[in-house]
Amino acid sequence: MVNFESWNPTRVVFGADQLHRLPELLNELKVKRILIAYGGGSVERIGLLSKIKNVLSSFSTIDFGGIEPNPQYSTLMKAVELARNSDVDFILAVGGGSVIDGVKFISGAIPYPGEPWDVLSKKDGAVFEKAIPFGTILTIPATGSEVNSGAVISRSEMNEKRTMGGPLFFPKFSFCDPTVVATLPKRQLANGIIDACVHTLEQYLTTMYDNWLQEREAEAVLATLIDVKGILDNPSDYKLAYNFMLCASHALNGNLRCGAVTDWATHMIGHELTVLYNIDHARTLAIIAPRLYEVQFEHKKDKLVQYGKRIFGLTGTDTEIAQNAIRLTEEFFQSLGVETHLREYEADTTRLIQHVKTKFTERGWTELGENGTIQWPQVETILNNCI
Repeated sequence: MVNFESWNPTRVVFGADQLHRLPELLNELKVKRILIAYGGGSVERIGLLSKIKNVLSSFSTIDFGGIEPNPQYSTLMKAVELARNSDVDFILAVGGGSVIDGVKFISGAIPYPGEPWDVLSKKDGAVFEKAIPFGTILTIPATGSEVNSGAVISRSEMNEKRTMGGPLFFPKFSFCDPTVVATLPKRQLANGIIDACVHTLEQYLTTMYDNWLQEREAEAVLATLIDVKGILDNPSDYKLAYNFMLCASHALNGNLRCGAVTDWATHMIGHELTVLYNIDHARTLAIIAPRLYEVQFEHKKDKLVQYGKRIFGLTGTDTEIAQNAIRLTEEFFQSLGVETHLREYEADTTRLIQHVKTKFTERGWTELGENGTIQWPQVETILNNCI
C-alpha cells in the first residue's frame, strides 16, 4: 500500500427527477450567465435541452452544440471564443464523457492568455492557472468524467490525443439521473460498461498490495458491471440503470486509486487506435487489454489469480486461473457485442507500429505500466497480437 492524498469536491445529485434543484445550486454559486455545452442532437431529440432551459429561465444562457466524441481542439476553441465574447461566468456540460472533457478544457482555456495547446502539449511548463467554474448533467454513463478532474482532448490534424487535469477541473456539481440510460443505443451502453470495467482494471489488475478495502471496492464494481449486463436489452430497467451509472462513476471518482499502484498503459496504447482509425475509445480498450495482460502475464499473475477467483469463481492451478481470467474478461467484452481484434475494425494496419513508436518516442513514454515493465518491445508485441 502506498501513501496517498484524496480530495474530491464535486457535489453529486444522484437519482431521477432532480433537475428542479439546478437553480438552487447555481444561485449558491452566484452564477449569472451560463454557456450550455452539448454534443449532437440527442439532448434536443429527447427533450432534455428544452427541459434544462425551462428550469434555467431566470438565468441568461447561451448555447454551444456539436462537441464530438473524442472532443476536437478546433471545435472547443470555437466554444472558448464564444464564451469570451459572451462574458459567461459558468459552463453547464450536458452530455457524456466527451462533452464533459471538452468543457474542462474550455473552462481552463477561456481565461488563459496564451495558446491553450501549449498546456496540453506541456510546452515550456505551460499550465492553466484559472478556470471558469462548471457543472455537468450526465447523459451517458461511461467515463466517470462527471466526478473527476481529468480530460482527454483530440487534435486530428496533428494525430494527437492529450490529457489534462488538476484541482481546477472538478465539476462544482453533477446531476446523474439513471433514467437517461433508457434513451441510449445498445452500442453506447456496451461502450459504457467496457469503459468502466477497464477503468477499474487499470487500478486493480496490477501488483499485489495490502490495500484490502480498495481491492474489494474494485471487485464490487467489476462484479456489478457483470450483473448489469442485462441493461443492453432492458435499458428502461431503473435498477439496472441505477447500478450501471453508479459503477461508471465509482470506477473513476478517485477512490479506487487510493493506496493503489496503477497501470493505464491500456489507455495510452488504445488512444492511438482512436487517433488512427477512429475506433470508439471503449472498443480500443477491449482490443488492447486482453493482449496486454497476456504480454504482462508474469508481472500480473498474482493479481490475475485473485481476480479470477473472486470475480469468476475459478479453480485450478494458479496459471490456469490467471489464463482463464484473461479469457473470461475478453469473452465478457464479446458478450456485449464488442469485437476484440483490430482486424475486425480496420483492414489496413500498416501504419500502426510506426505511428505508435513515433508518438511514444516523442512523448518519452519508455517505461509504462505499474512497474515500468512495458517498454517498446512489449508495446510492439501487444500491437501485433491485437491485430
